Amino acid sequence: MAAKPATKPTATSAPPELPADVREPLDEAITELHDGARVWARLGVGQRAKLLERVRAAVAAVADDWVDAASASKGLGPGHPLRGEEWLSGPYAALGALDGYIATLRALSDGRSPLDRVEIGVAPGGRTRVRAFPTVGMDRILLSGFSGELWLEPGVSADEARAGAGLGQRTPTAEAGVGLVLGAGNITSIPFLDVLYELLAEGRVSILKVNPTQDSVVPVLERAMAPLVELGFVRIVRGGGDVGAYLTQHPQIGHVHITGSATTFDAIVWGTGDEAASRKEANTPRLSVPITAELGGVAPIIVVPGRWTEADLTYQAQHIATMRLHNSGHNCIAGQVVIVSRDWAQRDRFLSELRRAFAAAPERPVWYPHADDRLQAAQAAYPDASWVADRTRALVEVGDRDDPTAIETTEFFAPVLGVVTLSGTGQEFLDAAVEHANDKLAGTLGANVLIDPATEALLGSGFERAIAALRYGGIAINTWTGVLFATPILSWGAFPGATLDDVQSGIGVVHNTLLLDRVERSVMRGPFRPFPRGLAGFFRSRGAAKGTILPKPPWFVDSRTNTDVAAGLTRWHIGHSVPGLLATLTRAMKS
Repeated sequence: MAAKPATKPTATSAPPELPADVREPLDEAITELHDGARVWARLGVGQRAKLLERVRAAVAAVADDWVDAASASKGLGPGHPLRGEEWLSGPYAALGALDGYIATLRALSDGRSPLDRVEIGVAPGGRTRVRAFPTVGMDRILLSGFSGELWLEPGVSADEARAGAGLGQRTPTAEAGVGLVLGAGNITSIPFLDVLYELLAEGRVSILKVNPTQDSVVPVLERAMAPLVELGFVRIVRGGGDVGAYLTQHPQIGHVHITGSATTFDAIVWGTGDEAASRKEANTPRLSVPITAELGGVAPIIVVPGRWTEADLTYQAQHIATMRLHNSGHNCIAGQVVIVSRDWAQRDRFLSELRRAFAAAPERPVWYPHADDRLQAAQAAYPDASWVADRTRALVEVGDRDDPTAIETTEFFAPVLGVVTLSGTGQEFLDAAVEHANDKLAGTLGANVLIDPATEALLGSGFERAIAALRYGGIAINTWTGVLFATPILSWGAFPGATLDDVQSGIGVVHNTLLLDRVERSVMRGPFRPFPRGLAGFFRSRGAAKGTILPKPPWFVDSRTNTDVAAGLTRWHIGHSVPGLLATLTRAMKS
């Protein structure tokens, strides 16, 4: 089965008191879900695939409304140039997950392993490497130059991976009960994807408690998940912290999954204040059921020095600005600390381009609750930071006499980008940057590495050894880990090893549509240069010189065709219209 969630059984604390008109519908929903769990266990794998096809049709039907609701909740009105973000992080990601799960269920229904048609190799340390993306020919066009792998934990053989692929779908008649999913408040597909993973990887039906920031999206989620709701496999509820607390302590809830902050996780597991301190000291959690979590962190962006063209400097500066400013910085995987070499001859030119890109990106609301407080905290910690966009963005260039602690250990969850400097070039710098990210930056969720093809070729096997040394659950090479998130055939979650009392970036994984056991990390690669500069190397299927026939990606915050291309790619996944796709690709060339 999937990686074991951390738990230490204890006596259940009494649920907090709620008014009867709030409590009774919650209790009724959980009772209905227990009935649904029994129905789920009676469905065959082939029937589940057909059910997901109905969910897919429901998502397709609500895609436009989904994007409208998500955009409005974030202050992106009609015509805003960044509404495309809500296409890609909403219905596009949901459809990709459904397609992946349907393919896995069909393979199992036919008596095959989901890995039967997937290339498997060996990664550093003898790890099994599953080359999962791209899976079909069209993926090679739509994300030309991108590839994705899942690395399994050391000791898992290829044969064991094939035999275990499918997780809970290998024992479909087993009942796993009812779980609680505490939905994220920042990205609208996260609750949808988390519920799917619980159902398919674990066989567990869910009560989804939506974050209050996403209340306006609930009607869309109800329509998108209507086939699951109708059969009693999902219930969606609203409410504040009191409702969440009641549900975490409910005696008929057998598991909790949260996407949120480590502070909220600790409150669920240990309580708060003196209670938390005494419980931690005695190692007696207040939560009596297993819990899994995705909790964010401080994501590094390692810039490996090389000989870059002026166009490279500009493009990668815009790339880094995107990693921080997507969704106004309210992402658990937003890049926060740029690590550069003081010995790089082009460092000053690169930083000049980074300042320009960070300031020039389209302005947008800083909308997430308490983001203003986080910006003020950045101002207090770094009074010399550069502020742009009407003082809603801070660029913190940490000098030799500055204390990097705040930028390296506080997930600001707002438009705050730091730059720290290390010595060295080549392998020496890369190894130092990996060690710095592992040891100094908070969290283990995701890391980004930018390296030009010539430099990677010079490093040879040393580059991949450095990637293996990064203790992160998601690693993006010449792309952003946000793209890895939106490619659900890959896994999403923290690096293994967290515990209840040291949770770091979380416990367990989600997405993982091949339903692989004992996943250690996912690694995604992108092209260093866009079309036409990236055309060289396009026809090479392996190696450092990975090329592309695509221009600047639509998720870049300065893309001129962000919304049109993102919507077009989603509609291709919905209806596979060739004329529509050709129109989308034509618009992409204008980005």
